[in-house]
Amino acid sequence: MEEKQVKKDKKFEQKPRENRKPVREESEFDKKLVCVRRVHKVVKGGKTLRFSALVVVGDGKGKVGVGIGKAAEVPAAIDKATGEAKKNMKLIRIVDGTIPHEIVGKYGSSNILMLPAKPGTGVIAGGSARAVLELAGIKDIVTKIHGSSNKINAVKATINGLVALKTKEEIAARRGKLVEEI
Repeated sequence: MEEKQVKKDKKFEQKPRENRKPVREESEFDKKLVCVRRVHKVVKGGKTLRFSALVVVGDGKGKVGVGIGKAAEVPAAIDKATGEAKKNMKLIRIVDGTIPHEIVGKYGSSNILMLPAKPGTGVIAGGSARAVLELAGIKDIVTKIHGSSNKINAVKATINGLVALKTKEEIAARRGKLVEEI
């Protein structure tokens, strides 16, 4: 009997605090919740209420991702969206805190015009596009959204535009020339 009691105590013995895993690990990415929406699905028995969350994740050094998550509760939807955003990380080309050239990002009926700006200008953008640009690490930029200003479409249009950016070096290498020749 004594041996069983001793084994049982060892089994439930707590580990010292320094050896325990942290409950929630700190991420190297910053996240920003862009919007939470109530979504209804009409079924035979009535309406089912769920929540949709749009989250942008970035490291401030040129990596940014976007995710959409749906769940019955808001925190679960945010967690799902964050996980999806981390899976969909994209590399953005940044030159001196701004973008290398002007570009138009398109998604659905949303178009966003992005213009490089001089140092000290700041991020001049709407709320949904601002989240993407700040988390990507862009310090100076001017933007204007044309067409639909739907938050999901605006965020995806911003990502599409930023991914399509090319630096002078990449263009020169693609053409087989030196940077000075372009």
